[in-house]
Amino acid sequence: MSERILLLGDPGLRAVCDPVTDFDLPEFQESRVRLERALEQFRAEYGFGRAISAPQIGILQRMIAMNLGQGPFLLVNPAITWKSEELFTMWDDCMSFPWLMVRLRRHVQIDLTFQNERGDLVEWNKLEQAISELVQHEVDHLNGILAVDHALDRDSIIARRLYEERKELFDRQVDYFIAPTIPSRSGSFSLADRSAPTLGR
Repeated sequence: MSERILLLGDPGLRAVCDPVTDFDLPEFQESRVRLERALEQFRAEYGFGRAISAPQIGILQRMIAMNLGQGPFLLVNPAITWKSEELFTMWDDCMSFPWLMVRLRRHVQIDLTFQNERGDLVEWNKLEQAISELVQHEVDHLNGILAVDHALDRDSIIARRLYEERKELFDRQVDYFIAPTIPSRSGSFSLADRSAPTLGR
């Protein structure tokens, strides 16, 4: 069954999610399966997408499904415990408005704690930029905050089609741009993808 992803303007995207407290409930396992399935379906349809948060499919729990190129896994009750003072700008995208690109500012590095699907505590320290910006985006979703809320100015929300047509021009306006995690025709991934942290480390 295909999962419906909530789109920009849906009030469900503005909800603040509740923490997961019981990892043994069948409802938790059902939510995990739905979330990971939604991520993989989106990647197959649109050709991009590294993570999705539970509220994007109407599940109001603090859960994120992520795929950094080696298959989906779950981050439960994620909490950012430290942010670098250094910031950078980028064009961000989102599964809830895949037709838009948003220029915004993020922290270069963060520390993160979360629980895996078994409830074990995991710590990621000083995450590299590619994962840091992704986690910041997804944790925002759990608090009802969207990328469009961080737009730098009125010219910082543009059509994705326009961005793709003039990519070199728009990329010169930012410090960093997202590297894909879906294989190219050669089947290779970026170095950032291969060196990204894995579940349990």
